[in-house]
Amino acid sequence: MKRCDWVSSDELYIKYHDEEWGKPVYDDAILFEFLLLESFQAGLSWITILKKRENFRLAFDQFNYKKIAKYTPEKVEELLQNEGIIRHRGKIEAAMNNASLFTAIQKEFGSFSNYIWNFVDGKPINNNFVSIKEVPAKTEISDAIAKDLKKRGFKFMGSTTVYAFMQAVGMVNDHIQGCCVVADKS
Repeated sequence: MKRCDWVSSDELYIKYHDEEWGKPVYDDAILFEFLLLESFQAGLSWITILKKRENFRLAFDQFNYKKIAKYTPEKVEELLQNEGIIRHRGKIEAAMNNASLFTAIQKEFGSFSNYIWNFVDGKPINNNFVSIKEVPAKTEISDAIAKDLKKRGFKFMGSTTVYAFMQAVGMVNDHIQGCCVVADKS
């Protein structure tokens, strides 16, 4: 089966590509999971994050944003000792900060899903790229989201990170033509 060019032969990558990447997510808990993972991915490869995903899940209380928002300085120090995750103080503190702001957005919009999906009028943008070379690193929409998130106080959520998040949660479907998953586009 043909897959997008970025997918290696790693079974974890194949499973992620085939079962998750580009599929619309409207559940706030899963949206937060991807926000956290994408913020840790900044500057690293996605396969690095995928391989540590379950460690992140354990270390960050199953991605429970309500708990993460209340982490103490002691918890930060504990996480900095956890070899199973990316041990970057700024990113750990950003996760706490972003979790708190995530709940503020929920209160304002009824859900984070309502807020984020509004940027694409509630439905996925189905691109029709022939090659991975055509896939942008960011777009005007990811620029707008990143700008709004920054205004709200989010950290480690620049436009490129936001675009990767949009791809991960299916706000954009960038599977290239001929990819075995393209049939899922509607």
